[in-house]
Amino acid sequence: MKRHALTDEQWELIEPLLPRRTARTGRLPKETRLMLDGIFWILSTGAPWRDLPERFGPWQTVYDYFRNWRKSGVFSSILTALQIKLDKAGYIDWDVWCVDGASVRATRAAAGAGNKVSSDTKTNPKIMLWAAQKAGLDQSSTFLLTARELRLPSKSRPARSASKSG
Repeated sequence: MKRHALTDEQWELIEPLLPRRTARTGRLPKETRLMLDGIFWILSTGAPWRDLPERFGPWQTVYDYFRNWRKSGVFSSILTALQIKLDKAGYIDWDVWCVDGASVRATRAAAGAGNKVSSDTKTNPKIMLWAAQKAGLDQSSTFLLTARELRLPSKSRPARSASKSG
């Protein structure tokens, strides 16, 4: 059995809960178990859809199954049916039952990283001119081009003077 693939016992539980293909096109429908294994492979590995191994078929087809089943509530009905079955067997303690979110990845922006700024976005010139004046630099200074760090003059240190490059 391949990694991330359903066992025969798991497949027997889930198969009746999956929708039947009713479309009558010129080609045969894809094997539902293979599509579900492909979906589980993606969800287990966290890989992009385009990196789905070829043994599952075209990634677009597997993604279409995933998207359609998600929209129609197939995964929700599978989870509900399995929970009911496990509850009847006495395997679920509802006081401690939870979904593990340990492998849920967040974007860099969720951790406080800044948004990307397009290359055509300019720095506000009013702020730059004001900062240059406060630093003792005139408006034609290279400061306006480089936006280097401002070091405000302190009492213990002599003020830095800007040299004009010409």
